[in-house]
Amino acid sequence: MKVLLATNKPFALPAVQGIQHIIESAGHKFVKLEKYEEESLLLDAVKDVDALIIRSDIISKEIIEAAPNLKIIVRAGAGYDNVDLDAATSCGVCVMNTPGQNANAVAELVLGMMIYAQRNHFDGSVGRELSRRRLGLYAFGNVAKMVAKIARGFDMPVYAFSPTLTHDDLRKEGEYGVITAYTNKELFQNSDFVSLHMPLLEETRYCVDYSLLSLMPQDGLLINTARKELVMEDDLIRIMEERPAFQYVTDVKPDKHEEFLEKFPKRYFATPKKLGAQTTDANKNAGLAAANQIVAYFQNGDERFRVNA
Repeated sequence: MKVLLATNKPFALPAVQGIQHIIESAGHKFVKLEKYEEESLLLDAVKDVDALIIRSDIISKEIIEAAPNLKIIVRAGAGYDNVDLDAATSCGVCVMNTPGQNANAVAELVLGMMIYAQRNHFDGSVGRELSRRRLGLYAFGNVAKMVAKIARGFDMPVYAFSPTLTHDDLRKEGEYGVITAYTNKELFQNSDFVSLHMPLLEETRYCVDYSLLSLMPQDGLLINTARKELVMEDDLIRIMEERPAFQYVTDVKPDKHEEFLEKFPKRYFATPKKLGAQTTDANKNAGLAAANQIVAYFQNGDERFRVNA
């Protein structure tokens, strides 16, 4: 089988070498396309491949249909909204992600941005501590679980609400020490900080609106390391205009970034690009996991991490 590693934003060299070793040791052919600037280059590269490893690369219907031999796509990372799942299903292509491989890296960024916000961007003024501030986790997947574990070390009470897990599921997560919130309203009412961890789905798009944000304290903090489309930006701007101490930190630059920056320079921060998984450790973990999943799929049909129908 021919396996293509297609990354506009390449993996670190040790990760690429590890991926190549796993693929070739299993008897498959390994090729790569890195830092490509035109979609036409990707369209040409996929025409005879059986498997595809990507990062945040957009895999459209056109790309999938241009690859008649394609059997599996693995997105090295948790989110997979950059892949046209319906097109993949229609063409009989299995799509997987690599859940959990980037979790610690993203969780550490969440805590880092919380500290950065509470210490007023390290501008020399008097800030506040995280200890005893209530943290709410909106969704409770791999990243949120790591955030909960780290936050407990800061002596933070941690609440969690999940649209997909049952309340019994949350209560069973005893090792994380979370307090179950039974609705998203209850989560926002009981949290000084809220950190977003849900995937972008039709039911989660713009789910954080004025009605939820208004339940938080006057000096609340919203943290977003998931997707920008989860937040109603106009509603968040309204809250920050009404509440002079409300803060927003994000790893996904909003559409209205310039307006946030102009209006709230001391209460808003966005990373220059999505940095959650940008550690050498996460890079390597996700890449090697993707390679191993492809090998397992071809060897024994393992579809444990399939995300499409």
